Amino acid sequence: MANKPIKLALAKGRLTDDFLQLIEQAGIHFSSYYEKSRKLTFLSDDGAFEMILVKAMDVGTYVENGAADIGVAGKDTLLENGIDVYELVDLGFGKCKFSIAGPESYDFYQQSPLTIATKYPKITNDYFKKQGKQIETIKLNGSVELAPIVGLSDVIVDIVETGNTLRENNLQILEDMIEISARLVVNKASYKTKESRITPFINHVKEQLSKQGSVSS
Repeated sequence: MANKPIKLALAKGRLTDDFLQLIEQAGIHFSSYYEKSRKLTFLSDDGAFEMILVKAMDVGTYVENGAADIGVAGKDTLLENGIDVYELVDLGFGKCKFSIAGPESYDFYQQSPLTIATKYPKITNDYFKKQGKQIETIKLNGSVELAPIVGLSDVIVDIVETGNTLRENNLQILEDMIEISARLVVNKASYKTKESRITPFINHVKEQLSKQGSVSS
């Protein structure tokens, strides 16, 4: 019986487009995939891989639970969801950072307890626990910049790429926390049982990144 395809969990968007370009350079093509398709699964031209499209926040969950063998997930979602997978390659895509932001020159270490609005309560709590700082988190689903403006929180923790939204709302970065980017992750059981097929794929990815001068593991 022929081996079943290795399943790749990806989320539509820039990260997936960058990753598909990367593996195409290694000879792995998904000619049937196009961005506006409503299909959720696609076979590679050689039938060795199956791409499944999921929500970005769910990539790690699919990989952790074995519904996918390999995935491309942002470091932010891996940290926030506490995903238990092998994180094998920093792809270097989608680089940004978690930062603490608030009113200019606000000394948040003097405020106790500190109230923080964020979409990422686990990352926030873990970070400040290491600092020995007592905090209260308020989970929001959008527009966290509004929270300190209207008095809902003292500061915010959010992903910052350009900082334009902060500046437009008279906020500034007070402290950078964690650098994040897209990571190639592998299900732990799959890595053992399908090692002979997964390892060459990982090596192909590393080789292409190395040619671009951006590989790290």
